[in-house]
Amino acid sequence: MNSFRRAVASAFTIAEIEARKVRHDSTELWMRTVQPALWLLIFGTVFNAIRGIAPGGYSYLQYIAPGVLAQSVLFVAIFYGITIVWERDVGLLTKLLSTPSPRISVVVGKTLAAGVRGIFQGIMIFALALIIGVNLRFDPLDVAGVFFVVVLFAMCFASLSMTLASFLRTRDRMMGIGQAITMPLFFASNAIYPVSLMPPILQDISTYNPLSYVVDAMRAMLLTGDYANLPLDILVLLATTVALIACASVLLKKLIE
Repeated sequence: MNSFRRAVASAFTIAEIEARKVRHDSTELWMRTVQPALWLLIFGTVFNAIRGIAPGGYSYLQYIAPGVLAQSVLFVAIFYGITIVWERDVGLLTKLLSTPSPRISVVVGKTLAAGVRGIFQGIMIFALALIIGVNLRFDPLDVAGVFFVVVLFAMCFASLSMTLASFLRTRDRMMGIGQAITMPLFFASNAIYPVSLMPPILQDISTYNPLSYVVDAMRAMLLTGDYANLPLDILVLLATTVALIACASVLLKKLIE
């Protein structure tokens, strides 16, 4: 029990240190809001005039808002491995792994920090949606649920990024693989159009795409209020996150060898 408490305390300490970095220099986070803002203000506004894309009688801006939020969190998390590689290059990761903190605490702490960045992205998307008049459900419990999904989703893909960093080992390679992963995941999900509009092969891929479950959960809480699939969405996301955190913890030492 004491070992578990120390591991949890170490994870939160690492997350706090990472959060302080964001507080001292939040430029990157503000820059990360530009792309989702363009998706809502330009792409969403243009396609909002086309009726019938969004199911259930919702406007396209309503439909796309949860997808844009998921996309912005994905972009923050998937490049987190670049930070790990940089810390390896300057010797910070070696020092961190030489402390009594178990490797899983390091991974959980780093991924929690990605979750904090994801929450910032969520706040920005919510604010933008309010400004442009997107009618979403802002019930406190639903918003809290969305932030929970955001943190879990950020942890999931940050741990995936850290796992990839253990194999790729350079920032240039991480940048390339991050770009190669994000767009196929985004377009092979239900983020910007219903699955029913996809070709059959993409419909099959979307079934195994974690992003589809994330967007489905967010859309249920922010738009439809239909929670029938929410337990499955959370279960898939939770199982994927646990598996990827375990992989990243096992492979983290490989990065400094």
